[in-house]
Amino acid sequence: MTLDRFYPIFDDVAWLPRALPLGVKLVQLRLKDRAPDDLRRQIAAARDLCREAGAVLVVNDHWQLAIEEGCDWLHLGQEDLDGADLPAIRRAGLRLGISTHDPAELDRALSLSPDYVALGPVYPTVLKQMKWHQQGLERVTEWKRLIGDLPLVAIGGMSTARAPGVFAAGADIVSVVTDITRNPNPEARISEWIEVTR
Repeated sequence: MTLDRFYPIFDDVAWLPRALPLGVKLVQLRLKDRAPDDLRRQIAAARDLCREAGAVLVVNDHWQLAIEEGCDWLHLGQEDLDGADLPAIRRAGLRLGISTHDPAELDRALSLSPDYVALGPVYPTVLKQMKWHQQGLERVTEWKRLIGDLPLVAIGGMSTARAPGVFAAGADIVSVVTDITRNPNPEARISEWIEVTR
């Protein structure tokens, strides 16, 4: 399966009715600090919205709920991997994306046969405090050489102006968070992203 080149990440299912009608075909739901019943409700709603729109939903972290709600894709960070039941995830048929930031994390990710590898932050990011400084385009090129045909997702400080260079460096997919969610006109920015990446 070929994943779309534009990969927005949202922190609430309420974003999906705004984004999916514009043509978004790959989306991650990253829910933090939510009550269990809210998590389940949002994941189930996102699953249904994405299926109706012909889009791929990736659930961040909540692997048990992703299995129980019959989702197709899961994204795990390195810390999330420590507590995840990977055999159960694979038995459930979930496809898996894994975050990486350095060579040791990439080795660990590749040992788990992921369906995509994410590298970040490529540029400085305002999303969260990270111990890694910007990776830069050279690291994107290096990662793509190391992972071969696996899709490479670039994340961190992404903008429509930077996207062509990131793709040229070897990324297959560009993941975007604050460039959309903190934009005064998110729908217009999503449309710009779709234009840049199609």
